[in-house]
Parts: sequence; structure tokens; C-alpha cells
Amino acid sequence: MELGGLHHVTAITGRAPANVDFYTRVLGMRLVKKTVNQDDVSAYHLFYADRTGNPGTDLTFFDWPFAVPNQPGVPEIAPITLRVPEDSLEWWTARLAEHQVAAERVDGRLALTDPEGQRLELAGHAGATRFEAWPESPVPAEHQVRGLHAVRLASANPQATADLLRLVMGFEPVAETELEGGDRLYTFGLEGRDSGSEVSLLLPREPKRSQQGRGGVHHVAFRVGDEAQQKGWRERVAEAGLQPTPVIDRFYFKSVYFREPGGNLFELATDGPGFTADEPAAELGHHLALPPFLEPRRQEIEAGLTPLPT
Repeated sequence: MELGGLHHVTAITGRAPANVDFYTRVLGMRLVKKTVNQDDVSAYHLFYADRTGNPGTDLTFFDWPFAVPNQPGVPEIAPITLRVPEDSLEWWTARLAEHQVAAERVDGRLALTDPEGQRLELAGHAGATRFEAWPESPVPAEHQVRGLHAVRLASANPQATADLLRLVMGFEPVAETELEGGDRLYTFGLEGRDSGSEVSLLLPREPKRSQQGRGGVHHVAFRVGDEAQQKGWRERVAEAGLQPTPVIDRFYFKSVYFREPGGNLFELATDGPGFTADEPAAELGHHLALPPFLEPRRQEIEAGLTPLPT
């Protein structure tokens, strides 16, 4: 069994309309699915991706307006690194300046935050990727965000997290870097994948406890090809002494969750059925989409949600 790379990253917003504006108008990603958190139907679950929401291109958000602001520390998943074409960083520097978004070059990547402080990076990359350009994006096709590239973990038990990545999940050590201030960064990767496949592990010199909230990441999901592989991965995680959930049918994909030893939430998500399971590609993101088991509650659910820009 091999993981296919990153499937999606889910973060937290407290201002869904502004979130839609930033990720669609500034970053030019498509809102491919406007649905609700299936465990909390009072909250939107917004999916930004390429034209059809290919696995590995999704950055998603739960809308929790009353969440506290995120406090960086340990454990944590940040920043989220998005992939752009290799020669597009100068173009993106100019675009972000035009939209009054502060950004700076850090280790060859472009570091920025969204309006709620969510830490992001743009990384130039020339490799193959599962990406379909969105013709209606305000960003030209040759510069559009290609999807996820990497995530960074801060772990309360870094050795155990590193062992999980290497010995259970199949990641290989790639690099070790000393950062400014004495922090150390260990990078792991999966070779030959067609979506983002880099996970780095931060060892802060002076760790402090995090508090998850708006402007922070909720979990990271990894790609498993189908349900049979997902079952095998679930067994493998359980054999490693962790406690995976049963398979949960999210309608657009199936999910298994588990808490890695350092405190971060991981998900194993299938590649399909995908976001066109209930609406055609041309209509993605235009309407509130509900899985069949929530459809009888549509009127109640819609009444509790804030209207979003189209």
C-alpha cells in the first residue's frame, strides 16, 4: 500500500463571506463545494480547489464564528504550502501587493497570511500534478494555484511523529534544516506522487502550547485510492497502537480519522466518488449541496447559515 500524497487540508474561519472573497478573488481558487460540516450542520464546510476538485487540490474551511483566535504552538499544522507553477512566484508577488496582502520570500517560497491570520506559503514546482485550470478564475491559467504542496507539523512528541511518518506511512527523510532562532526542521516526502507529498516536522527551540481556533488548521488528510486500500490503512494504523475511527461516509469521499502521537489530527480519505457526485462540474459551488442523509433537513439548515457571495 502507498499513500497518494496529500488529499486536503481543513482549516477554520470565523468569517465565511470574507473567506470566500479571499480564496476565490485573490488566490483565484474555485469554490467547488458549498456544504455544511456533517457533524455540526450550523457551520459551512467550504472547499476550494481546481476546476473539479481533484484530490490533492483541496483547501477546505469550517466556519465557526465563535471560535477563539488560533494561538500558534504545539501541537499545530502550519503553514499550509500551496503549489504554483515554478516560474510564477514573481507574478504572485505582484498580485498580492496589488491586493494589499503582505508577503515575503522565505527559503525560496512566498509566505503570507489570509485576513484571519491563517499562515500560507506559495511554492514554485514543475512536477506533474492532478490539476485542471478553472477558466473563470481571476488568475490566468498559467499562474493558478495547482493544489497542495506541503504541510508543516509541530508535535508534542516529535520522535513518535517522525516514526509514524517513516515506519507506518512510508515517508522518507529528505532534509534537515536549522532555522533562524535555533528551531530545527525535518522534512519528509513521498516520491513520484501527482499531488503534494511533503510533510515537515518543526522542533521549536522554545515550544509553547497551541490553542486551535479561527486562522488555524483543524486537520490534514492523506490520499488512499479506494475503500479496499482505506481498510488496509486503517488496520495498519491500529496495529501501530493508534485509535482510528470507523470508516465515515462523507458522500464525496470516505474518511478515517486518527490522532497522531504528537496531537495533530490526521485523516485517510478516498479519492472518490468526488464533487460531481451530486452536481455537474459547471454548477459546482453555486448552491448549497447536502449529502442525501441531510437533504430532508435542508430548510432548517439553510435558515441557520449566513448568505455567501456568489
